[in-house]
Amino acid sequence: MQSEFRDRVLVAKVAAEIREWSRGAEVRIMHVCGTHEWTITHAGIREMIPESIKVVAGPGCPVCVTPGGEIDAVSELSLRKGVTVTTFGDLLRVPGNTTSLSEAKASGGDVKVVYSVADSIKMAKENPRRNIVHFSIGFETTAPMTAIEIVRGVPPNFSVFASHKLIPPAMEFLLTSGAKLDGFICPGHVSTIIGVKPYRALADKYGKPMVISGFEPLDVMLGILNIVRQVAEGTHRADNEYKRAVRDSGNEAAVEAMDRAFEVRDAHWRGIGIIKSSGMGLRSQYGGHDAAVKFRMKGAYQDRMPKGCGCGEVLLGNMAPKECPLFGIECKPEHPVGPCMVSAEGTCAIVYKFKRI
Repeated sequence: MQSEFRDRVLVAKVAAEIREWSRGAEVRIMHVCGTHEWTITHAGIREMIPESIKVVAGPGCPVCVTPGGEIDAVSELSLRKGVTVTTFGDLLRVPGNTTSLSEAKASGGDVKVVYSVADSIKMAKENPRRNIVHFSIGFETTAPMTAIEIVRGVPPNFSVFASHKLIPPAMEFLLTSGAKLDGFICPGHVSTIIGVKPYRALADKYGKPMVISGFEPLDVMLGILNIVRQVAEGTHRADNEYKRAVRDSGNEAAVEAMDRAFEVRDAHWRGIGIIKSSGMGLRSQYGGHDAAVKFRMKGAYQDRMPKGCGCGEVLLGNMAPKECPLFGIECKPEHPVGPCMVSAEGTCAIVYKFKRI
């Protein structure tokens, strides 16, 4: 039986309500989640809503915002004697400033793909004479898994190169950057961890609607309707349209683990720059498991996009993928020039696959 959240009749009814509430007014909504972009593009949601309502993708792909300099540094680390670097598969082919992990592997680097940080820890236990370094990326969704393992205790030959980032500070950065945004569809996965409170603070401070949405077409359409309605009414609330998965308080145990393992730091988002208090680094008491400290890796990892690549503007919501001069010509999934064309959560890769916007 087809899920009610994919019911075409219900989706069409919500689309009609969106048209009624919008009354031709221009409303610009941003989401910050690659899975939301997949649903929006795959289901053709932009074609269902009035042209005056723009739904744009923001920096919701963790692979895409991982600095090129960090990729270069970890790639170089994989070439050191006695070191094995582990990471997730969608990071392997992301081009850094000068190289990628897949290129390092082809040059003799020891790089292995894992499904979780637990796989890396198991590898460390099975290979006590090798240094296992996990390139740990992701937002609040994946950071707790790393945090829990670190707090619980890991082998002495295991360390992480932490590149975790926080979504609410990035949303605030976008709200203060001068971009015209009338509201946010808040990320469902991240919200299962942090709950509703951070969005309430943003809604109150900046007077913008914030709506947590799930990942089915009806979820997203209800999120759009909620924002359009709030704009029409002149209100600004943080609403939870994904109550079947997101609790108001989030996952308190996961948040506690992150607080114990990590400290909040300024972080570089690729194509965007430094966003204050938007990153997480291991606390000093876990320095023995911090790869950057353990291997004396150079800090201040510089970043640059390949010449002609529009990923930075795509991540800021200022450019649609097809407006990039490299899209579909020099830059394709089989030969990505920029990071947005690599990951399944990358806006350019999604748009290329479904040939929309």
